[in-house]
Amino acid sequence: MERFAAFVMRHRVWVALAWVALTVVGVLMAPHVAGRLKSGTTVNTASYHANVALQKEYGGAGANPSVLVVDLPHGSTADSPSVKAGLAAADQVAAATHGVRDLSYANTGDRALVGTGGTSTLVMVYPPQQGTAVAPPVMDAMSTAITHAVPGTTVHQTGIEQLSAGGTSGGSSVLTEMLVGVGLALLVLAWVFGSALALLPLLSAIVSVLTMQLAIWGLTYASNIAINPSVQFIVALLGLGLSVDYSLLLVNRWREERDQGADNRQAVLRAVHRAGHSVAFSALIASLGLFALMVVPVSFLQGVGLSGLFIPSIAALVALTTIPLLLSTVGPRLDKIRLRRRRSTGPGTMWTRIARTIVARPKTAALLGATILGTLCAFGLTINIAAPASTSLAASGPAQQGLVAMQHDGFPTGMLTSVPIELPAGTDPSATAATLRALPDMHGVLVADTPAWHHAGSSVIMGLPKAEIGTAHAGTALADLRAAAPHNAMIGGNQVQSSDVAHIMSSWFPLLLGVVALLTFVLLARGMRSLLLPAKAVALNLLSVGAAYGVLVLIWQLGWGSQAIWGIPATGSISPFVPMLLFGFLFGVSMDYEVFILARVREAFDRTGRTNDAVVEGISRTGRLVTSAALILFLALVSLSSSPDVTIKMMATGMAAGVLIDALVVRTLLTPALVVLFGRANWYLPTWAARLLRIKPVVLDRGPEPDGEHTDGEDAEGGPLGAPALHGSVHA
Repeated sequence: MERFAAFVMRHRVWVALAWVALTVVGVLMAPHVAGRLKSGTTVNTASYHANVALQKEYGGAGANPSVLVVDLPHGSTADSPSVKAGLAAADQVAAATHGVRDLSYANTGDRALVGTGGTSTLVMVYPPQQGTAVAPPVMDAMSTAITHAVPGTTVHQTGIEQLSAGGTSGGSSVLTEMLVGVGLALLVLAWVFGSALALLPLLSAIVSVLTMQLAIWGLTYASNIAINPSVQFIVALLGLGLSVDYSLLLVNRWREERDQGADNRQAVLRAVHRAGHSVAFSALIASLGLFALMVVPVSFLQGVGLSGLFIPSIAALVALTTIPLLLSTVGPRLDKIRLRRRRSTGPGTMWTRIARTIVARPKTAALLGATILGTLCAFGLTINIAAPASTSLAASGPAQQGLVAMQHDGFPTGMLTSVPIELPAGTDPSATAATLRALPDMHGVLVADTPAWHHAGSSVIMGLPKAEIGTAHAGTALADLRAAAPHNAMIGGNQVQSSDVAHIMSSWFPLLLGVVALLTFVLLARGMRSLLLPAKAVALNLLSVGAAYGVLVLIWQLGWGSQAIWGIPATGSISPFVPMLLFGFLFGVSMDYEVFILARVREAFDRTGRTNDAVVEGISRTGRLVTSAALILFLALVSLSSSPDVTIKMMATGMAAGVLIDALVVRTLLTPALVVLFGRANWYLPTWAARLLRIKPVVLDRGPEPDGEHTDGEDAEGGPLGAPALHGSVHA
């Protein structure tokens, strides 16, 4: 690593020009990246193939409908001539718009579209493309056609897509929220460094995120895997977090070396030599953790996994090149621009006190941490993975008002998740619809004898379930439809496919867990030259993710916070993609913190041979660093939780809670307490394991520990292993 830093410094002009060029190209190309990304999810299920066929023949018939809720004036009913004329006029507006098709009482004659008392009706409108909503001008024109024919009519607009957007046409963008997060990060960095050095991690993050965007743009050409637009959000978030983490570690170590008397060049070389291994090692583990998402046969997750292979790697490469470059040129001058009184880079007084308390009472600290994690994990085990109910998608806005009106009129919300059934030629649509209407969980089945729904070789009828498909209380409507429909019928729909995807992800999650845990254990075992330390790290990371799931259950599934903070009632479930993405994100970030701490503990132990002293030094020197990095990411995630999309809110709150739990409970309490309790066993690596890992074995020293305090958590036979320094050791 020191040679790498020396190379960067020798060629700093070329290195600087290279990153400047990539940054400029990234800025220019960023607007074009979105055009290369593909919405939707590819998966090998019957519902996916049905939706593909529907899209080819019937456009967005498989999409969630945009719904007009028509409340008629006093004295009018759905059977009034003026009302039928108004509905027919709305049908004509839809027919005149390319790709748009609708189902109404006028073109179906089905009473399933008429509300209680006959004084209200629904118009189901479908967009040209699946995964989208009907354009607002089209919906407005259809509403106007109805109100023009029937003065005094009130028309609301609602639908899953409109509710998911927050019920408004605007809303804060992810970019705005990320900029707020960057501003908060700058404040934290200014507090940490107390000087203009706070700018360096953010500069590194900007270069990293823009370079990552270029990498994604390249992947869209180099790979057949469709990359979802959501990957841009993940890149921005994870890129910011990891870049700041890695830069913080390098800049903090540089200041330590400077304070110990090294000149600027020597301080840069030593910082990269000692902390660079941790950065590279952590990036490797985080990359493989995200790449493991490729095992799940869902295109969205595979796109995240493929992109995730490069996100930590780019963040590490940028930090290991730009930070030494900047420190060697403008570092000392930036450090002289004081924002507040500078703190010493030595062991923090507060963190030293915390570390000594934990070393003195490791069992108490471990019990406290285990109780917190255990309680949250217990709630996490009750997680219900399903689409959130429509009633929890928006707290206010026109779409939410339309949903309330729809329920008031007696329509079940399951109508928002209509199920298209494509029938081949020769199958009678009316007879099939009559059979399916008799199913207990079906509100109705619509048949429209219009060219929009009938082609030469097929026709489409629309099932209207009572309960929302894919949610926690979906009932048996989907299973009943699949059992009762003709064997050659194709059953599609956005929510049907989402339900199938959720089932696939739940089935593959144990394998994902096993792959990530095994890869992480092997890499940590090689890096730490221990079996117990990596086993503990993997176990704590899994518990940390489980605790984050528990917070999701408490805040969203049970509603202990969603109502008070966002005005959204309990969802009763967690969106299917959230648990897996949360796992990949938190496993990578929390492993950063674990590597930073254990590397510093190991470095101190190699020097002193005393476990307890090593824990005190490791925690006292990394405690502020880890909590600052976690705080930066936490604030960025909290700002993101203001997004109108409920799924993004879930992601943001779950990640924010996970980062905070990991930093304050796992790394502050459990990690040091367990290292103390395990004593010499931390550093033991048997010959057979070393042979498998292709590294030198570590021989357990049975002699007494060098002078130092012993605690009740230490091994009864004496002090810890006097292990040799790591070969290519992971320093921090």
